[in-house]
Amino acid sequence: MTPRTLVLRTAGTNCEQELAHAFERAGSEVELIHFNRLIERPGQLAHFDLIGFPGGFSYGDDIAAGQIYAHRLRHLLYPALRNFTAEGKLIIGICNGFQVLVKCGLLPGFELPADQPPPQLATLTDNATPRFTDRWVGLRAESTSRCIWTRGLERFDLPIAHGEGRFLAEPDVLDRLEQGGQIALRYADNPNGSARDIAGICDPTGRVFGLMPHPERFTEATHHPDWTRTTITDPAGLSIFKQAVQYAASRSAPTAVAHGN
Repeated sequence: MTPRTLVLRTAGTNCEQELAHAFERAGSEVELIHFNRLIERPGQLAHFDLIGFPGGFSYGDDIAAGQIYAHRLRHLLYPALRNFTAEGKLIIGICNGFQVLVKCGLLPGFELPADQPPPQLATLTDNATPRFTDRWVGLRAESTSRCIWTRGLERFDLPIAHGEGRFLAEPDVLDRLEQGGQIALRYADNPNGSARDIAGICDPTGRVFGLMPHPERFTEATHHPDWTRTTITDPAGLSIFKQAVQYAASRSAPTAVAHGN
């Protein structure tokens, strides 16, 4: 069966079309749904294998980036999302989506109680150099990471575009991320002052993934600024989505049953 992806949008998101295109390029069927419609009918999640939280400036980044969206998720949709992940399905949050996943408690996701959201254990705040940064950056995928989305990747480039991308957490939380293989990506040249060069993390299962760089903006060789000078056969951004879609397809594939004579 072809995996199905839900791309959620709300007031202020602006990368939902690019994210939907990336999932389609990776082989998934995609449906764009407004967050308010999902609140009305959270049972819709049963029809999807993956969820994408796109970048943008949800609710104008009032209070702090992703804070209002995260608050609404915690209070209106946490049980449904928690059950979605408990069923072995996949979630990605990119840029503003990463901020939302961290601030609603789904990441780092050390423990996800059934009855109430976990406390927020990390944040993404103003860049160390206090300005919006929009450029391509070098990244390193951690070979010891549990992250399903980054399997097979080593060093590659992706674009960033954020003013509040600095990942911070207490030392014990950072140590736990390190020890649990939950740090998925690190910056080669830290552009925002993130603790331990962290560009992306996953939950303990490796299925829920958040990152500040934009993989949906590198799904064609010609997206890279050096495309005329280098040979790019497998854009790293597209590889991230392919890994997840292939994983979801393997989960939903019917199991062969052996019959005796």
